[in-house]
Amino acid sequence: MDRKKIISTFRKLHKWPGVAITLFAIHFAFSGIIMNHRSLFSGVDISRKWLPKSYEYKNWNQATVRGGFNLNKDSLLIFGNIGIWIKTTNNYIDYNQGFPAGIDNRKINQVVRFHDQLVAATQFRLYRRAIHSACWEAVPMALPEQRMVDLFKKQDTLMILTRDFLIKTPDLNHFSTITLPPPEGYFKKAGLFNTLWELHSGELFGIVGKLLVDILGIVTIALSITGLFHFFLPKLIKRKKKLTGSSGKLPHAFSLNLKLHNLVGYVFAIFLIINTTAGIFLRPPLLIPIIDKSVGILPGSHLDTDNPWHDKLRKGLWNQQTGNYVFSTADGFYQAEEKLCSTLVKIHSQPPVSLMGCNVFESLGASKYLAGSFSGMYIWDTFSGESVDFFTGNGYEASSGMARPVSNHMVAGYIKDLKNREWIFDYNKGLSEKYTGETWDMPETIKFKSPISLWNFALEIHTGRVLEPFLGFFYLLYIPFAGLSVLIVLISGFMIWLLPNRRGKSVNPKQSLTL
Repeated sequence: MDRKKIISTFRKLHKWPGVAITLFAIHFAFSGIIMNHRSLFSGVDISRKWLPKSYEYKNWNQATVRGGFNLNKDSLLIFGNIGIWIKTTNNYIDYNQGFPAGIDNRKINQVVRFHDQLVAATQFRLYRRAIHSACWEAVPMALPEQRMVDLFKKQDTLMILTRDFLIKTPDLNHFSTITLPPPEGYFKKAGLFNTLWELHSGELFGIVGKLLVDILGIVTIALSITGLFHFFLPKLIKRKKKLTGSSGKLPHAFSLNLKLHNLVGYVFAIFLIINTTAGIFLRPPLLIPIIDKSVGILPGSHLDTDNPWHDKLRKGLWNQQTGNYVFSTADGFYQAEEKLCSTLVKIHSQPPVSLMGCNVFESLGASKYLAGSFSGMYIWDTFSGESVDFFTGNGYEASSGMARPVSNHMVAGYIKDLKNREWIFDYNKGLSEKYTGETWDMPETIKFKSPISLWNFALEIHTGRVLEPFLGFFYLLYIPFAGLSVLIVLISGFMIWLLPNRRGKSVNPKQSLTL
C-alpha cells in the first residue's frame, strides 16, 4: 500500500469515529475536570428527579445508610449517604444542622459516641456535637486533605482512621498522628490499578499533574468542537455560496479553525493517548486482568512515599480482649500490637472483600468479626480461619478461576438495635431485617433532602454507569469501546501529520486533520 492510500485510510479512521465519539469525548472531559476537584464542587447538587429512575432512592438502597445505633430505647441514629437522621417510633428527625451546604459534605462514613458527645467522620472533615445541642461543629485538625474513613474507640481514646494514617485523640483537642508500621515482607511497590488511576487523574504528579489533566480536558473539548466545525463548515460554505453567490468570511473561518485544530492536536496528541489508555483500564472488562498486579513506584511521584499504607486503610478496630488492633486495608486484613511498633501481620485466612472495600466491620468477641462488603457478609473467626456466610450459615469456599466480582448480597450497611434485630442495607435491594424481612418506609422528606452531588453525577457519566438503565449489562462495554474509538481518532490524526512531515513536506491545511 503506497503512502497516499495509507494516509487516506488514516483520514477515514480519523473522520468517522471522530464524528461519532465527539459528544462522548466532551462528556468525558467535563466530568473528568469536575471529578478532579471534588472539594471545589462539593456544594453543588442535582435533584434525582432529573435522572433515570434507577437513581431514585427506594427502600433505603444505594448506601443511604451505612450504620447506626440506639441513642435510647425509642430513638435510633442512622447515618450514610443521606447524612444523619434520628428515627423515632413515628418520625424521622433531620440531624444535619451545621454541615456545609451540599450532600457531598454530609456523606457520613462513621459516627461514634465519645464521652458526652457524638463524633462524625465525613468525606472531608471531622465533626462533633452534644446530643441535645443545636448543630454539628467542625473539629480543627492539623491534617488537611485527609479523607476520614473510620472511627473507633480504644478505652478512653478516640482513634481516627484516614486513608493514610491512624490518628488518636483523648479529648478532640490534642491529636497524635501515627504512620502504621509496614507489613511483614514489605516491598515498596504500588498496585497497577492505583498507578493508572493516579496517572489518569494527574494526581501521580501532584497539583501540577492534576492541572495538566485539566488542560487535557479543555484540549479535548476544543478538539471536539473545532473538529465538528471542520466537518460541517464546508457544507455551510457551499450552501451560502449557492444561495448568495458568495461564501463571505466562512472560508477564512474554516482555515483558521483547521489551523487551531491541527496545532492543538499535534502538541497534545501523545499526552491524550497516554491518558486515554490509562482510563480504559480502570473499568471492567480491562480492569480485571490488572486488578491484582503490582508495579514499581515512579521516583518523585505522589505514590513515592515512605508511608507503606498510603491510600490503603479502610476500617479499623481495637479488640480489648486480645489486646491488638485489626485493620481492613486495600491489601487485606492485618493485626497490630498495642504499641504499634512492630510490623503488621497479615491474618492467615480472610473473608472475601470487594474491590470497593469493607463497608461493615464489627467485633463479635475475642476472635470473631463481622465483615461485610459488596462481596457479601461473613462471620469471620481469626482463630480458626473460618468464614461463615452471614445469610446462609454455610462456610466460605474461594472460587477457582474467574468469579463474579460482587455477591447477591451487596452489603452497604448494617445496624443491630437494642432488640437484637439485625438490619441489613443492600446497595441494590435496600433494607431488610435478617430474620423477618421487615423494612422501614423511606419518607419523601429524606428523599427530597438527599439529591446527588455534582461530583457523583460526574462520576456516573465518566464511568458510563449512567447508561446502565438503557443498556443493561452491556454498559460495561461503553468505556472500552469509547476509549478505543478515541485512541483511533488520536492515533490516526497524529499519523496524518507525521507521515507527510517525515518526507519534509509541509502539511496542506485542506488535507490535514480532517473530520
